[in-house]
Amino acid sequence: MKRSLTVICIILAGYFSTGFRSDKPAYKVFTSKGKQSDYSDVIKAASSSDIIFFGEMHDNPICHWLELQLAKDLLNVKGKALVLGAEMFESDNQLLLNEYVTRQIIRKKDFDAEAKLWPNYKTDYSPLVEFARENGIRFIATSIPRRFAALVNLKGFDGFNNIMANERGLIAPLPIPYDSSLSCYKNISAAMQGAPHMGDNIAKAQAMKDATMAHFLLKNFLIDSTIFLHFNGSYHSENHEGIVWMVQQYIRRGSTSPKILTVGCVEQEDPDNLEKSNEGKADFIIVIPSDMTKTYASDPMFAAPSKSSADKDKSKETKKKPVVQENSADDDDE
Repeated sequence: MKRSLTVICIILAGYFSTGFRSDKPAYKVFTSKGKQSDYSDVIKAASSSDIIFFGEMHDNPICHWLELQLAKDLLNVKGKALVLGAEMFESDNQLLLNEYVTRQIIRKKDFDAEAKLWPNYKTDYSPLVEFARENGIRFIATSIPRRFAALVNLKGFDGFNNIMANERGLIAPLPIPYDSSLSCYKNISAAMQGAPHMGDNIAKAQAMKDATMAHFLLKNFLIDSTIFLHFNGSYHSENHEGIVWMVQQYIRRGSTSPKILTVGCVEQEDPDNLEKSNEGKADFIIVIPSDMTKTYASDPMFAAPSKSSADKDKSKETKKKPVVQENSADDDDE
């Protein structure tokens, strides 16, 4: 009997040691070269930087939670010098952000109704906006309006020849720096070949977004008095390309030389070691288990932003009418 119990205990011990972990970390942090690091190292590096790009996976709850934690910790270190900005807000919504976050003259329900919000705004981005509002922090809408990204996708940069002066204020100054040989633009062109509504100008549309985000970031950045934390899809800052490259091009034209830090998120089946293919994607790489739960079912970048009240009223009027789906060229976000 004693021997049987011993054998059972050995079998169970072997099962639990191979089948279960003593801990289930939601994420691991690595340096660019794959050396294990931790969140405190990220905070230390971010605190001594001028511009921080946080490259998220839009549907990952750990990314969104860490974005909020990073903002809170940087506020504790830097105070009101902190400025937040995000790809998830288009430049023509800056007035609404100012009215709600900074000046606090409009109600939350009015902001939610009139701003062009992503479908996952309430769970993933509202906490950042409310944090900025509660702490008197500026929040910058850096992204290009979707209609203008669609215009580039359809007609290339020449599509801007006929836009008005006030509309030009919503995008990066033209001509923008553009290098089609950068992997971020080559890869998106290759990946989108043959996809519906995606033309040969898809890489130019992506570059226009990157340039516009870089433009509005730098427009609201003051060297030695600002620390800018920017939230964007990981692809936009991966491998120090995209927005990061655009910022560097604009910096060369001026006299400032801000210190830039990139943080990127990836998913792996095994979060304990950084895969070779993920090395170099950012200065700090946050590895999240690939079976992590998602915050929504589909990528919001391929879905229209939430409708404004006016749009909702209009849709009620036409509810019984047959709807013809127009070819849309604004589904070009990554």
